Amino acid sequence: MKIGELSAASATHIETIRYYEREGLLPAPARSQGNLRIYEAQHLERLQFVRYCRGLDMSLDEVRLLLRFKDDPAAECGDVNALLDEHIGHVSKRIKELRSLEKQLKALRQCCGTERTADECGILAGLAEASQDVSPPTKESKHLRAVHGL
Repeated sequence: MKIGELSAASATHIETIRYYEREGLLPAPARSQGNLRIYEAQHLERLQFVRYCRGLDMSLDEVRLLLRFKDDPAAECGDVNALLDEHIGHVSKRIKELRSLEKQLKALRQCCGTERTADECGILAGLAEASQDVSPPTKESKHLRAVHGL
């Protein structure tokens, strides 16, 4: 199949397919006499695997490691387990950060319960005040909590 067909079959942009090839996630396809890429079913299967892993928010390095194991079915999978455990930890940390962000946004939302003019808007005032703080996000979070009574 040509790259456009692979793109359609996998719901992947052509540029993404080319990028994955450059990154070594997809093997280089054979070329036709006209120098067109000719993909086979194994390319589609591998591309779907890569896309699913990326959909799980895995990094390219994590996907590369998984592909190495996939390409060596006799290898022990202890490192795969460790990779997934570490990834779960990253996801848990991001969830915690997103919950904190949600609290901050809800606190800002409470600053303006009714429709007012923009110069009286508590949300805009809170955002403007917080934007003046150039400290790292964790300190900014503390600042917002202090300003808005959280």
